[in-house]
Amino acid sequence: MYFRLLHDETSGAMSYLLADLARAEAVLVDPRGLDIPVLRALLDEHQLQLRWILRTHQHEQPHDSRLVGAERRAVAGLAGLQAPVVVGAVPSNPMLAFGDEHLEVLATPGHTDHCLSFRWRDRLFCGGLLSVDSCPFQPRPALPTALWDSVTRRVFTLPRETLLFSGHARRGRAASTVFEERRWHPWFGAAGRDEFLARVASLPPAEPQQASTQTLHA
Repeated sequence: MYFRLLHDETSGAMSYLLADLARAEAVLVDPRGLDIPVLRALLDEHQLQLRWILRTHQHEQPHDSRLVGAERRAVAGLAGLQAPVVVGAVPSNPMLAFGDEHLEVLATPGHTDHCLSFRWRDRLFCGGLLSVDSCPFQPRPALPTALWDSVTRRVFTLPRETLLFSGHARRGRAASTVFEERRWHPWFGAAGRDEFLARVASLPPAEPQQASTQTLHA
């Protein structure tokens, strides 16, 4: 097996490449436009066929609207590889195969209306699900009640050793565990549902702002 993460120092965004080297098939999770040359080089280096492009979420109405085009350009940059894109809805078969490996697609709305998470072995790729107020493109969740349910009922019920990989590095870290987040997440760790919703409601409304050129081409 092959696992590679790419981290953008400017925005904190994370992209992931998973591959079954023996069967020469790969999956990309949340590829960014700036990563496309590197990702293509990695696929070529290991002679991998791209089986799936997976997006945990899209910002349909971010506080910087140019991000929508940037996210679409990231997928368009891989269009020639003819891999299906999974975004916004769980497929009729939620188990996605690449080589001898399988990913499970989970519906985890909240950060945006139609967020997905992808479970592979002992890992969950969950995008902005845990970034309640720290996503640079969406500083408050789109669906707070759904977010609480997704985190507490879908993520926190996984085995405590499960590794959680976010769409953005959080508190200087690329990954954490279910055990850590259940105990110490600043929004979910010690709060009840009503307290969480009250805190989210008190967040200031998002204000339009300009992001850097590098960030917008994420």
